[in-house]
Amino acid sequence: MKHILITGSTDGIGKLLALRLAKEGHFIAIHGRSETKLAATIKEIKEQSNNENIQGFLADFSDLNAVKKMAKEVAEKMPIIDVLVNNAGVLMANGKSTSTDIRFLVNYFAPYVLTKGLLSNIKASAAPRIVNLSSAAQTSINIQALGGKTGLGANEAYAQSKLALTMWSFYLAEQEPSITVVAVNPGSLLNTKMANEAYGQHWSPAEKGVDILYDLSMTDLAQTGKYFDNDKGFYSDAHPHAYNPLKIKGLIDVTDTLLSI
Repeated sequence: MKHILITGSTDGIGKLLALRLAKEGHFIAIHGRSETKLAATIKEIKEQSNNENIQGFLADFSDLNAVKKMAKEVAEKMPIIDVLVNNAGVLMANGKSTSTDIRFLVNYFAPYVLTKGLLSNIKASAAPRIVNLSSAAQTSINIQALGGKTGLGANEAYAQSKLALTMWSFYLAEQEPSITVVAVNPGSLLNTKMANEAYGQHWSPAEKGVDILYDLSMTDLAQTGKYFDNDKGFYSDAHPHAYNPLKIKGLIDVTDTLLSI
């Protein structure tokens, strides 16, 4: 039995992955930002999987203080984390205005903060893994936008946040050689709430994303410090900046500076 934490798992591929793993008898921790939805999802997964080892954690990932609080709660309740799937993400946002774009907060800063807070628990596993959900959409990062000094359109901010996540994944893989860290594009325009809300269409069933997340979480497909592109069905090259040590160092330095404010 593995102890697995999946963020953003009250909907979409995160929820489907949680259910699949719960049916195999693993201890599953799910995360959501709505208390009602979280409770309903826990109940649903317990009933459908016949597995009582389901726990829920509540946090709005656009609030980094809430993320830090959740990290402390998880650390106390899950002494060992075998697999962390940083699945929570946002493309379209309604009505919430902060100095830093919500896509940077949810898609990059939140998993960065959460993972940092759980590193000792992850390293307590005999074979720890971190699966970070990237995207085929990756574009060079505007450091001014990262710090909330200038605004971006939704798609641009999303693509920049996903490159930041990928660059950090590669950095983390080097810093923590005992942890398998893999970045993955689970598939473009899967049949999920996020894609349908943003584009009103989908190209592939959600199960395509669930299958690759399962394989990277549970099988020997996972290779640390690499990017799996599920549109292609194999490991591929991420954006060139993900392989540029100076760009990566610049990103991490700015990130740590911003998070210490």
